[in-house]
Formats: sequence, C-alpha cells, structure tokens
Amino acid sequence: MIYKIIIPARSGSKRLPGKNTKLLGEKPLICYTIDFSLKNFSREDIWINTDDSKVLSIAKKNKLNYTIRPNILGTDKASTVDVLKYQVNFFVNNRIKLDAIILLQPTSPFRSNDLIRRAISCFEKSKRSSLATFSPIEKKICYINDNKFKPLNYEPGQRSQDLSPLYYENGSIYITKCENILAGKIITKDVYPMICKDLYSTIDIDYEVDFNNANYILSNNFYD
Repeated sequence: MIYKIIIPARSGSKRLPGKNTKLLGEKPLICYTIDFSLKNFSREDIWINTDDSKVLSIAKKNKLNYTIRPNILGTDKASTVDVLKYQVNFFVNNRIKLDAIILLQPTSPFRSNDLIRRAISCFEKSKRSSLATFSPIEKKICYINDNKFKPLNYEPGQRSQDLSPLYYENGSIYITKCENILAGKIITKDVYPMICKDLYSTIDIDYEVDFNNANYILSNNFYD
C-alpha cells in the first residue's frame, strides 16, 4: 500500500497557545513528530498541514512537503477529519497516488521507534479500514448522573488489580484508508485497536500541565 504521513498543526490553540512550536526540552514540540517521521519514511511522503507561519518555517527548514490550510480549517471548531479530507482532496487533485494516510499529531511527542512498522504490519494483516492506538485505563471508572453513582468497570470494594480492562484512544497514531477519510471518518467501525502499554504513549499535550509532564520525562532521561 502507498502511505503518506500527515502532521496537522494549526496556529490557534486556546488551551495552550503556540503549543506546536513551544520548546520541549531543546526543540519545538512538532519537531519530535517530524524527527520520528523522518526515521521511518522518506521526506517526500511526509506532509505538514498548517496555517502557522512558524510551523511552515520548520517544515521548510526540514525540506518537507506542506499544505497551507484555508482559514476555516484553522479555527477551534474545525475537526481533524475535515483537515484530513482537505489534504486527501489535495492529493487527488494533484494526482498524488496513495491508499491510506498515517496521522501523527504533534501533541504526542513520544513514540517507540518501531511504532509505525508495527502499526502498518497490524493494519495490513488485519485487512481493516483503519487502525488506532489505545492505552489501558487502570482506574475505577463510574458514571455520576443526578447525584447517583454507577460503577462502570468494577464493583465497590473490588481490588484495583482485578478490574475489568478498559482502554482509551491515546492519539499516538492513526492509519485510515483514503475513502474513509473522504467519507468523514478517521476511526471506522472495524478499526483495529493497537494496544500500547508503554508510559510514553500516554503523553498527549493539550494543557500546560501536560507540557510540564513531558518536560519532566525528558529532563530525567525517561525517554530516549
């Protein structure tokens, strides 16, 4: 199959302004995803989708392809799938061949070196329409509605180590066939759930506290 890596990075984050170019350790946040991509794919297969002049400068410095998104896709109301749909239509209109996109979000800076290789292998062997990475939740989860408590994955008094397993999307990597992106779906009903149990996959930066946690991991050499 023919893949293209898409790294979307808009300028208008409200929860953590300028996060994509904010320095994490000694380099901008987005550079962790760029460097990871370059270890796994050729430059011509990596595309930055942005409306941010600073991100655009980084893309040019790394000699990467880029697409400048329209203003309507740079707001906090624009969805990731709308951005990807715009990107796939760009490929179609410019006769750039591909079968599926690999979405790598800059907010997940830490990934194991073999993640893409393993993900592509799982995706192709599964013959599914999409793949996404998930991490386990080792917490007691419940609903609280109208001041009424209802446990979801445990019985009161149950030991934590005996919990029924639950998982959440960690945002580390997505693979989706182009026809599904054009239909408005990143995760399809037949998505292959690739489970990641390493600590690094849980780092997803949306707020200042997430950024501080990532810096702590770097400063203590927990991630190489």
